[in-house]
Amino acid sequence: MEKRITTPLTAEKVKDLKAGDAVLLSGVIYTSRDAGHKRLVESLNKGEDLPVDLRDQIIYYVGPSPEKPGQPIGSAGPTTSYRMDPYTPQLLDYGMKGMIGKGLRSPEVIDAIKRNTAVYFAAIGGAAALMGKAVKKAEIVTYEDLGAEAFRRLEVVDLPVVVVIDSEGNNLYNIGQQAYLDSLK
Repeated sequence: MEKRITTPLTAEKVKDLKAGDAVLLSGVIYTSRDAGHKRLVESLNKGEDLPVDLRDQIIYYVGPSPEKPGQPIGSAGPTTSYRMDPYTPQLLDYGMKGMIGKGLRSPEVIDAIKRNTAVYFAAIGGAAALMGKAVKKAEIVTYEDLGAEAFRRLEVVDLPVVVVIDSEGNNLYNIGQQAYLDSLK
């Protein structure tokens, strides 16, 4: 059963999500990768305002390809999440509620997810064109000099994601691996 979620992503919405849930996400999300995350955290460390208030927001780890004529964005597949791990706990402590990417997260990120009632979603790797079709509007907010890694505001409709790590720390990667190993017995 798919769940439908519309942003902003509040703690109440997060609490209803469990590892393994398929979600169709709609509303506003933001994009950033490691270079953008570094700048966000540097701003927080200097006591500066962020270019966008990330409280109750989601960052999608993506560096989209250029858009084709008449399209808001090109292919928009997820990038590997661990590169954001050094910055993610601080952004979650600030109030960010969700991330979309692919791959494993560090114990520090998982602790911050639990501490802040947040969630980590996985997007479909290898389906960048499909992911891009869920984007209805895209605009660069800041860090334009980073090119594909610029900080963007996206409006999405039914972006398909899966809950990988829920707010209790349940991790689909571990659960799925254990279920597979148990099936071999």
